[in-house]
Formats: sequence, structure tokens, C-alpha cells
Amino acid sequence: MQLLLTGASGFVGGRLAPALVKAGYDVRAMTRRPDDYDGAGTPVAGDVTDEASLRRALRGCDAAYYLVHSLGDAEFQRKDAEAARTFACAAADAGVERVVYLGGLGRDGDELSPHLRSRRQVERLLASTGVPVTTLRAGIVVGHGGVSWEITRQLVAHLPAMVTPRWVHTRTQPIAVADVVRYLVGVLEAPDAGGRVFEVGGPEVLTYLQMLSRVADIQGRHLFVVPVPLLTPSLSSRWLALVTDVDVTTGRSLVDSMINEVVVADDAIRTMVPFEPMGYDEMVLVALGERAADRRRAARVRRAGLLARGARS
Repeated sequence: MQLLLTGASGFVGGRLAPALVKAGYDVRAMTRRPDDYDGAGTPVAGDVTDEASLRRALRGCDAAYYLVHSLGDAEFQRKDAEAARTFACAAADAGVERVVYLGGLGRDGDELSPHLRSRRQVERLLASTGVPVTTLRAGIVVGHGGVSWEITRQLVAHLPAMVTPRWVHTRTQPIAVADVVRYLVGVLEAPDAGGRVFEVGGPEVLTYLQMLSRVADIQGRHLFVVPVPLLTPSLSSRWLALVTDVDVTTGRSLVDSMINEVVVADDAIRTMVPFEPMGYDEMVLVALGERAADRRRAARVRRAGLLARGARS
């Protein structure tokens, strides 16, 4: 089976590509800069805003993964909607039999944040041309390089004492990025998965404050928290930008979503793709281990560069 993977260089896509190749699929890794791509699969040029490039990238593909978003852009709702419409048309014209999309948890009856409303809109638009779409909805995805995880890690690392807004008491159901990848691979050829929405999460429901405290405990840090109920979303996002490397626009989108409880209500995915997801402490340890390994690799590269420059001089 030939697949197109959008977002192949991203947080989830960069892990999904090798998993799909290992499972025996012929993966086209779509990127705007194929000459720079060094991940798994065959790089192919494409841009979700350019329908002609999508038609070329999708030609001959049986299925596609849609893992792109514009969260860091102030106009992300409009841009994500336009990209989803364009992709849906190109996928239908190419005869794609299934699209798999990673969206966001949250009850439809709640007043969803703009970020989560946008994810729902993308779901609908991807299915608007008749191609069956399988959607996985996730909350906080924990793994090295993920924005939500980095906010958690950096808050604990930088602030032994912190003033927190009321969203720290919102419940969520974090899931390891490795488990998201297992679900994404598992639903691809499941006969009853086409056109369905599945909710995915780890085994524990935690508040954001509990997540922060657990990370602090794992790292042997003491965390002192002072809740401030009147801290507005705008101030919260600026606070995040001040103490983490997340930009204000992305921070605001995520903070707005943190008022919504994101907990699995239907665990049907556990029957379709059966395995035991990681507990929170385990996924945190894996993420911290990946970061440490990345830092060691970067240090070796720097040392090699210094030695090379020294030899030339």
C-alpha cells in the first residue's frame, strides 16, 4: 500500500514515518523542501496550500495521513480550513481510499476553544468530498519536542515557585507520542475504522497541576504553586512566553484550550488496536531520556565541528 504522509518532519510525523516503513508500507514523506528531508520514506514535494502540488504528491496513493496545522499563526483557523478543503479535493481526485487525521479531544457540547473548534472544522472539511476519514482525537501528547510537553517541562525546570491561572485544575488525559503512533498505524487498515472518530488517551486522568507536580517529583524538584484565578488567557500566554520558548501566539491558542476538559469518553479504540498505553510517569521518563540523548548527540556534533576546524587551522 502506498501512503502519503503530510507533516513528515513534525513531532508526530517524524515518528510515524519510520513506524509505517517498518510495518511494510510504501511511504511518501511530503515536505516543502524534499532535498533537506532526511527521515524515513521517500521525500516528495508538496504544500497543503498548493492544490497542484498535492495532486502530484497524492497520485497513486491508496491512503494519506493529514498531520498539519498552523497553530503558531494568528490566522490559523482560516489557514487550516483552506488547507483542509484543498487537501480534501486533491485526495478525492486522486482516488485516495482513506485519510487518517489526528485531531483534538473535547466534548462537542462544551464551549470549545478556537483551537479545538478549528480541529473539528478540519475533520468535517477533510470528509467533505466523500473520502472516508478516520480521526483520532488526543489531548496532551507527551514526547520530546512536543509543544504541550515542552511547556510542562520548561515550567518545572525554570520555576521552582509559580503563579498559576485557574486552568491548572482542568482535567486532561495525557498520552505518550509513541502510543499515538501505534494507534495511527493500527487504524490504517482496520476494516471498521473508515469514517469513524476515535478518542485516544493514556490510562490516567490528571489535572495540569498534577502533571506539573509529577514531573517535578520525577526530577527531584520541589514545586511551590500559588493559584491566581483571575489571571486572564492573554496574561497567561504572555507569562508562558516569558518563562518558556513557546511564542505568544501558540501559547494563547494552547491556553485557550486548557479551559476545556479533554478526557476520553469512548475507548472503542482499545478494542480495535489492543495494547496497554504507557502510564504518565513512564511517558515522562521516556521524553526526558529522548531529550538527554538529543543533547548528547548535539554535543558530539559540536565537538566534531570544533576538532575539524582546529585541524584545518
